[in-house]
Amino acid sequence: MSRTALARAYRPRRFSEVATQEHVSSTLRTAVQRGRVAHAYLFCGPRGVGKTTLARVLAMALNCPDRSESGEPCGVCDSCERIWSGRTSLDVVEIDAASNRGVDDARDLRERAMYAPSEQGRFKVYIIDEAHMLTREAWNALLKILEEPPPRVIFVFATTEPQKIQQAAPPILSRCQRFDFHRIGTAELLERMRQVLAAEGVQADDEVLLPIAQRADGGMRDALSLLDQVLSFTEGTPSGADVRRVLGLVEDELYLDLADIVAEQRTADVFGFVGGLLARGYDLVEFYRGLADFLRALLMIRLTGEVTGIRRDLRERYEAAAARFEPGDLLRMLSQVAELDTDGRFRKSGQQQILIELLLLRFAYLDRTVSIEEVLDALSEGTGPARVERAGTARRRADPPVPSRTSPEVAAVPEAPTTSHPPSPSSEVGKDVAPAREAAPSATPEPSERSVTEAPPAPVAPPAGRRAADDPSSSSGTSAEPLDLQGVRRALRAVIDRGSVAAGLGMMLRGAELAIAEGRRVQVGLPPGSPALKRMSETRLRRPLEQALGEQLGGPVHIDVVAIETSVSDPAQLRLTPERARQERLRRLTSEEPLLDAAVQEWDLELLD
Repeated sequence: MSRTALARAYRPRRFSEVATQEHVSSTLRTAVQRGRVAHAYLFCGPRGVGKTTLARVLAMALNCPDRSESGEPCGVCDSCERIWSGRTSLDVVEIDAASNRGVDDARDLRERAMYAPSEQGRFKVYIIDEAHMLTREAWNALLKILEEPPPRVIFVFATTEPQKIQQAAPPILSRCQRFDFHRIGTAELLERMRQVLAAEGVQADDEVLLPIAQRADGGMRDALSLLDQVLSFTEGTPSGADVRRVLGLVEDELYLDLADIVAEQRTADVFGFVGGLLARGYDLVEFYRGLADFLRALLMIRLTGEVTGIRRDLRERYEAAAARFEPGDLLRMLSQVAELDTDGRFRKSGQQQILIELLLLRFAYLDRTVSIEEVLDALSEGTGPARVERAGTARRRADPPVPSRTSPEVAAVPEAPTTSHPPSPSSEVGKDVAPAREAAPSATPEPSERSVTEAPPAPVAPPAGRRAADDPSSSSGTSAEPLDLQGVRRALRAVIDRGSVAAGLGMMLRGAELAIAEGRRVQVGLPPGSPALKRMSETRLRRPLEQALGEQLGGPVHIDVVAIETSVSDPAQLRLTPERARQERLRRLTSEEPLLDAAVQEWDLELLD
């Protein structure tokens, strides 16, 4: 015995029954009430959200003999019944543009639209579904009739991809009133399914309905179709296990077990976990989709303390699992999940098991993040490399433990010079610009084990023949206190931030290599091809910066601009890459903060973002 599917049996018959699309249904009902119905509409939105349904309700309202004063159709008369069920009607025609997309079909539609409605006072309504499938020529054939339609003729175009219409026939959009339909929220889907189950005489709790609403992805038709499938599978009251079995969903308990494996870094158990999924017959694509939702739920718990869409009986386990991860770690895992299926790569792959295993192994090997602020606080308090609570911008590498600072394998943190005279330029560059760790005597370090930035060659001596007037050492400035490299860096940043130099020049000076020479001279090292090198070589352009630095440092300062040659022979290695940008940023941070420099050298920290 044949029966009507739930999605068709409970399709709305009035504007007020359409869920979530009040901005569309109220406008159309008011237009019918006031006699201001447009001649062409464009309904856009995801599948199953009510585009065709509202088009039919509009046609019912226009042709209903018992229409209410508010513009609502009665929904039970012969005209409404025919239109609602999609049966033959002389005045309401539904066309599938996917199979009638050519120019000949459009011309036939144009000719049929010229005929008057079957009865006085009625409207002819043409509902064209999947309108984005029409060809450019077909749109051109309809262009004139859409601009000047016959009286009492209404066109309704429904599409899930309005951008294709924009590309194929932009003039069409200006001749239609466009309505964008929204996805239906989980709460509205649950409420509608409860109403349908009550009408069917079936009881079901949220454990049954919630997975269906989540799987429907905002589509009412999909939700009712899945509910119909579950009811056909079960006898009597369906259970949560029945829903998961019918839909092929992965149990939440398995994701919670996976969280324990990742948190405890039991990498060997990853293979057994994935093998268990396949042995039970789970689809890895469905597991992948559920994994993203699971990580999102944990992240929401960590950030907001609340989350919707999880089973009430598992809430405590969710909160316990979320507490084992920092928000930054959950964000990185969720980002890796999103990258796995870029452009459908995972779904199209023939090695889905290997891709899932690699993803989960990356989770298990994931380094924990630690903020720079926490590192500095730990150093200042003398607590050592304790585990911090907040995720941030630096992390420990997954390498063997680094020897103590007193070990000869690690360079000590640079200390202030003990001599009474300022150090030479070469020694300052070697110690203060970018301190590097000494290599271990027993093994050659790998490239990833090298210091963040190697010390550049010492700047060349100032150009000979400089006038005595330009040399502050010949003036009274020689009695001033020697310059401190950290103080010079802070003073230069303050001058740049204050706007004492041009914006473009200030940006280049931020990345310059600084060194201190005798006689309160500051050497500024720039790449040979830098435009700032030529500009700063002119005294008239350099003098304002010297004066501004002198005001910051409490005495006359002289700047020597020198070119720093690179030792890299391959030009490709000079390109700016994310890794080089991170290393340069970390170098600047460590040069500005001695405690952070000590932490980088001691714990082998690496900058993340």
